[in-house]
Amino acid sequence: MAIQWFPGHMTTARKKAAETMAQIDVVVEVLDARLPEAGSNPMIHELRTHRQRSCLKLLNKADLADPEATRAWIDYFNKQPGVLAVAISAKKPGDVAKLPALAQKLAPHRDDTFKPLRLMIMGIPNVGKSTLLNALVKRRVAAVGDEPAVTKSQQRINLTPRLTLVDTPGMTWPKIEHDSDGFMLAASHAIGRNAVIDEEVAVFLAGILLERYPALLKARYGFSLDGLDAPGVLEAVAKKRGCVLKGRGGELDLEKAAMILLTDYRTGTLGRISLETPASRQAMLAAGAGKPKKAADKAADKEPDPPA
Repeated sequence: MAIQWFPGHMTTARKKAAETMAQIDVVVEVLDARLPEAGSNPMIHELRTHRQRSCLKLLNKADLADPEATRAWIDYFNKQPGVLAVAISAKKPGDVAKLPALAQKLAPHRDDTFKPLRLMIMGIPNVGKSTLLNALVKRRVAAVGDEPAVTKSQQRINLTPRLTLVDTPGMTWPKIEHDSDGFMLAASHAIGRNAVIDEEVAVFLAGILLERYPALLKARYGFSLDGLDAPGVLEAVAKKRGCVLKGRGGELDLEKAAMILLTDYRTGTLGRISLETPASRQAMLAAGAGKPKKAADKAADKEPDPPA
């Protein structure tokens, strides 16, 4: 299954973002710390580099991500020109309060009431942009939900006489080049469920957990991992949690088991888990020579350990 998801309103959102980009100073790109490169919209990179805008990359949901992997990503992004990367949780007021000063570093010439700092908040759906905006403004100005693409239009907010924010809808891109990126986005609920098969996404996730976080998997579900492959993990979850189809002679309900596994990952119940690291991404690109990989291959691939 190749995953693609680009609802119609995102075409309009991209056009509007391109127009607004000319009037802002810094792009604040909100990323999911668990998949910061797979979840970085190439259209955002294209738009901001065309206008030569600096970028503050916020690795949000850092409290759900593997801290070692997050440190590696921060180092990776901070080596890029015009980029400043930090790890945050938009649910922590102390983290959010630091953002204006961090953005100011990227546009030191915009520092008074005559030249207020103008920020544009961007990112993929369901990554925490609305939570971040509400925390910055200290009141509810953006709808927050656990489904992707809740925000559908831009809004401009004058936070102070010296700081203006433009909030944008979450945007995916028309073609996800690498299959593994699509599966990571789906696992983290950045893609609408109508575009994915939950069972296949859960098997992909199980493959990463089995290879990189077996202790967390075993601690959560309490079954032996000996001899299990990724589909076997999903079956074991179904058996452990009593996921059985009624009137089907004890047949396992793998769809229900898939949602249990995906929900436990998404909420952090499984533990602090990152789906990619700079090293694993480099290995993925090298193995595929930059081309998409088949889903079956990805589920079986062994992910390298997070860098120390």
